[in-house]
Amino acid sequence: MSLTPEGSPDVKAAGIEHIDGLFSYALVLTRNRSEAEDLVQETYVRAIRAMGSLRTGSNVKGWLFTILRNIWFNQLRQRRTAKVVAMDGEEDALDFADAAKDPYAFYVSKVEHQQVRDAIQQLPVDFREVILLREFEELSYQQIATILDCPAGTVMSRLARARTKLRTLLSAAFKTSDFARKEVME
Repeated sequence: MSLTPEGSPDVKAAGIEHIDGLFSYALVLTRNRSEAEDLVQETYVRAIRAMGSLRTGSNVKGWLFTILRNIWFNQLRQRRTAKVVAMDGEEDALDFADAAKDPYAFYVSKVEHQQVRDAIQQLPVDFREVILLREFEELSYQQIATILDCPAGTVMSRLARARTKLRTLLSAAFKTSDFARKEVME
């Protein structure tokens, strides 16, 4: 994290560093690309306004994720009767150069990537949050506990239950796709 000449954290620089993680988290929460973009933008607006209150040595990443989550909860409270919209198609980050080397392996990888994403989207919000923050953002249990405003033990138990549920969903998805692949190959 960089510091301003006055020695306070440079939130703008830190925010840019974490934009992809914030967007991924927002996408998990909102399940809608446009809403996720708006949520990240609002997070930056609020972070810039509050950057003077951030102390030196603070965990800027955790702070930004907490702001994002609080904004999302406030939005949910404001539209309690609205339904959560299904997530727009997310662009794949797969390397297309690999497709030229082995098209079948590329296809299988892409299908498995989609199955993992679909399985994560089937998890309850509490589980999706903890999986994303731990496995994709690589935050510690304590950092996640701070963001979610719960004890670290709760984070660990949610993560264990989320992994178990995800394993079950993926096992079923992979069995289905193996069966479909066998039919295609025959």
